[in-house]
Amino acid sequence: MTDIRVGGLARLSTCDWPGQLVATVFCQGCPWDCAYCHNPHLIPAQAPREISWRGILAFLAKRRGLLDGVVFSGGEPTAQGHLREAIEEVRALGFRVGLHTAGSCPDRLADILPLVDWVGFDAKAPFDIYERITSVPGSGARARISLDHLVASKVEADVRTTVHPGLLTPPDIARLTEELTAAGVARHRIQPFRPNGCRADRLPGSSP
Repeated sequence: MTDIRVGGLARLSTCDWPGQLVATVFCQGCPWDCAYCHNPHLIPAQAPREISWRGILAFLAKRRGLLDGVVFSGGEPTAQGHLREAIEEVRALGFRVGLHTAGSCPDRLADILPLVDWVGFDAKAPFDIYERITSVPGSGARARISLDHLVASKVEADVRTTVHPGLLTPPDIARLTEELTAAGVARHRIQPFRPNGCRADRLPGSSP
């Protein structure tokens, strides 16, 4: 039986997939620990108040014809072992599928890309300093492999970088843009850090 860990559900969203009216499934668990994460409660692999996947499918079955698609967000959706099966079930209901990912699980990302219509990809930093953001050694190499999979897939994507001035400098951002361009990314979007939901004690002292 398909089963993914779900920590939250936005029943209606207009911002998680630009131009689409969607429901957003927030997967529980992320292997990275970014200081500016605005959903830190989704980082642990398990949580006491998870939502059943069967219940979400029942909800989605009642929204056929009303929603354009379903976005898998997180946490990190590709950390879910049964993500492919969950996507197939959503597509069987007639929905298009969007994905938010930071690329921490490149093999699983490559496996599901043929089933995905749009990807929001978080490019966090120049790949050799990823650990500064994620607190996980080797995360930059995994993100780069995932980015290569995404570019090769030709799936529509929004590649974006959240910038906290205490974590990324203007030269860092310029170097990241050069790396993304060299990888084949046509458009790189910068988004400012927002403190909503973040743990202030984890962040550098400089003001946004």
